[in-house]
Amino acid sequence: MKEYSSNLIEVLLNWGLSDGLTRWIHLLVVIIIIGIASWVVDKITKRVIIALIQRVVSRSKNDYDDILLEKGVFNRLAHIAPALVVYYMLPAILVSFPHTEVFLQNLTKVYMILIGIMVFISFLNAVNEIYNKRENSSQVPIKGYIQVVQGILILVAFVWALSVLFGFELIGFFAGLGAFAAVLILVFKDTILGIVASVQISANKMMAIGDWISMPTRKADGTVIDITVNTVKVQNWDKTIASIPTYAFITESFDNWRGMEESGGRRIKRSINIDMSSVKFCTPEMLEKYKKFQLINKYISSRYQEIEEHNKNHQVDASIPANGRRMTNLGTFRKYLEAYLTDHPKIHNDMTFLVRQLQPTDKGLPIEIYVFSNDQAWANYESIQSDIFDHILAVLPEFDLKVFQNPSGQDFKQFHV
Repeated sequence: MKEYSSNLIEVLLNWGLSDGLTRWIHLLVVIIIIGIASWVVDKITKRVIIALIQRVVSRSKNDYDDILLEKGVFNRLAHIAPALVVYYMLPAILVSFPHTEVFLQNLTKVYMILIGIMVFISFLNAVNEIYNKRENSSQVPIKGYIQVVQGILILVAFVWALSVLFGFELIGFFAGLGAFAAVLILVFKDTILGIVASVQISANKMMAIGDWISMPTRKADGTVIDITVNTVKVQNWDKTIASIPTYAFITESFDNWRGMEESGGRRIKRSINIDMSSVKFCTPEMLEKYKKFQLINKYISSRYQEIEEHNKNHQVDASIPANGRRMTNLGTFRKYLEAYLTDHPKIHNDMTFLVRQLQPTDKGLPIEIYVFSNDQAWANYESIQSDIFDHILAVLPEFDLKVFQNPSGQDFKQFHV
């Protein structure tokens, strides 16, 4: 190749051209030759080799090569071929332009470095896509790690390209990089915090794509749809998307409802305030009425017999209600609620099950329902909870109990009359 280059110079000189003009014409011819050669190689690579790869991939039974092709790994790798042609042709034909040869070779090196990094980035994106097709991939997402590696590769490629263009040693550059560490930490503070946070989130399994989380400080309450080094995207139930810095999940508190979803139940924890003035001992007439309630008729009979035997054995004066043991309408109501909830088809009987009294207040005596529904779907859960308390409010008067509520305007109007 060098002989052809020298012969071209001799021919131009023999035509009577000046030395300077000969060099410039020679340079133009060389550039045209290199351009044509690289263009031919590029077309051969894309139309023959890449087409062949696409044909092989389409016939393959696994999806891995399809993902590599979709992410552009092979297409980007094809750009290396014309660059190699340019790189190896330059020394052979630019004999008379040593400085130009070095400069163009350095530019070609930089181009190949950039192409190489783009190929690696595409490959890592393909690895992440392949990993996400696994069944348990959402539990331990690797997108954060992939982005960390990509960031490191881009930084290394940038420094490497500068070293090629300006001719400094990489080892010396990285050795002196410590002097700029404080500045780098200040400039890339959020990115560094995000990297640390994403590693902790993945390692401790604090959160995964598909989890339902709530973070009131960030107005987020919905499903995690993406986790990156810098941000976590949450699609709220109103379909808005909240973007939260990744490090906020380390420095601030949030609720992950994954445990509830995996448990098979969803908690119902709600209370109703009873007017304490309506609580009283049960009279025989009241007990006869309660015996007709199918859910507690056996309880009423057995409990009444137990109390009667106790009072008889202790010779209790039954004329005074405070003497001995007595059933109350509130206690009977609690037993009714327990039986009602136990018989309810949507209540999970193998999880925490409580019907309890809370501390009385000036708002009445709270009776709290603490159970779990076996249907976790939000709409169904709310319907189950509403149906239960609809029934409680409707059945309270049957036990001669009243719900406490602050007087309304209608109450004051009746009182005035």
